[in-house]
Amino acid sequence: MNCIILDRDGVINEDSPDYIRGLNDWQPIPGSIQAIADLSLAGFLIVIATNQSGLARGLFRLDNMQAIHARLHQLVAAKGGNIAGIFYCPHRPEDDCNCRKPGVGLLQVAERELGISLRDAWFVGDRMTDLQTAAAFGCKPVLVKTGRGVATLEALHAGHTHSTQVNSLCIYDDLAAVANSLLSEEPAPTGDR
Repeated sequence: MNCIILDRDGVINEDSPDYIRGLNDWQPIPGSIQAIADLSLAGFLIVIATNQSGLARGLFRLDNMQAIHARLHQLVAAKGGNIAGIFYCPHRPEDDCNCRKPGVGLLQVAERELGISLRDAWFVGDRMTDLQTAAAFGCKPVLVKTGRGVATLEALHAGHTHSTQVNSLCIYDDLAAVANSLLSEEPAPTGDR
């Protein structure tokens, strides 16, 4: 089964330094909802893995986040697609949990709950932690330039990161470009696209 793992903020929706606290803050990136639906309709199992430390920080409540996820499911379903599961870490970085990316706990939970393997799945993110999680779990890392993607790419090029070496990194402008490439069965690029 083809699986694709997506980060949420900065990949599916616009990110904010003030956190995405509720539906009023949640704005899909143009083309992202259609991209998810198209991938789903083509047979990809869609898994979302997201750090949401705003919960532990008291910046928003669980029902605020659940409303966002319900809306995301609804928008994708309206285009004929399906999201298999949304998995989130509610902890702060200093909580030292295994579920917060770059930890792999979210992917382990997703595998158990969905009864699948996510090894070799595409993992699309905009942050170094997404790339590190992909590398640690044996996924194929994809960096998009939305959200914090440009800053992540600049840090990689400048060598200003102490991250795990990410091999075969594919780089795209946004999630729509990722979907277009995967659905056209083009070879995945290992440079800017």
